[in-house]
Amino acid sequence: MISCAKTDVGIKRKVNQDAIFYSDTAVGKLPNLYLVADGMGGELAGDYASAKCVETIINCIKKSKETEPVRILEEAIQTANNLIYAESKSDPGKAGMGTTLVMATIIDGHLFVANVGDSRLYVANSSKVLQVTKDHSVVAELVRTGELDEDDARTDKRKNMITRAVGAESAIAADYFDVALKGREHILLCSDGLTNMVSDKEILSILKSADSIEDRATRLVELANSYGGKDNISVIIVE
Repeated sequence: MISCAKTDVGIKRKVNQDAIFYSDTAVGKLPNLYLVADGMGGELAGDYASAKCVETIINCIKKSKETEPVRILEEAIQTANNLIYAESKSDPGKAGMGTTLVMATIIDGHLFVANVGDSRLYVANSSKVLQVTKDHSVVAELVRTGELDEDDARTDKRKNMITRAVGAESAIAADYFDVALKGREHILLCSDGLTNMVSDKEILSILKSADSIEDRATRLVELANSYGGKDNISVIIVE
């Protein structure tokens, strides 16, 4: 198993509020770990929230005495949420901060995933790409209820309005997924700076290309920027 990651400020933003972590070797009891967080709450607060979330989760996983992977992930998310929420309430400069989060670990042919917000995880093979995570956003909810179609959703002005974030509330509800792998999949974790600019079809085309994993990660970022780079762009490819 190998991985590669890229994060970029994009064309329009001045500060990169995304934070990433990737390790093909053990972190605590998990044999590998991959995280993407996309901060919100102003330039400084958003940058801090995503970085603090990733740092807290890694430290918590390293110290965890849990043995079940989902419980390890859940414990870490709860810990990060409590810390970020407490700081947002005690420091006026960080009021309203929070961060999306998508993270994953692969154990015995199973992909364990957790997400909060609209950062995503995809699993792709040679013919199709599947979005495993479900966006926690106003637009995604409207698509799920049939009030908005997917084509209109891509350009809807409410696209950046998320309904869940780590640190935004005193209680956090993450989604968890268990995906059985066959061994030849391409796994992509990314922030919405990629998916708001690049279609799933284009993502699949790049993921299944014969380029090196490093070149594919670079091409995804470059394509998002070529379409305007309206937000920070972060990608982690795992194979």
